[in-house]
Amino acid sequence: MMFFGMMGGMFLFWILIVVLAVLLVGGLFKTNQSGTTNQPMSARQILEQRYARGEINQEQYRLMLKDLE
Repeated sequence: MMFFGMMGGMFLFWILIVVLAVLLVGGLFKTNQSGTTNQPMSARQILEQRYARGEINQEQYRLMLKDLE
């Protein structure tokens, strides 16, 4: 009876090792929290960020946005 308890313990130990390995490898290849990958930003996104940071004013933003369309 004690033999089966030890075998069960070893089985659980190896299951735990495999689960931890899978989680570790999955964490290495995980994308960011929003689910997007590291894709380059579009010109419009860059323009929106520049406007939000105050690098360009509203008139410049509108002219540049019109150029993109």
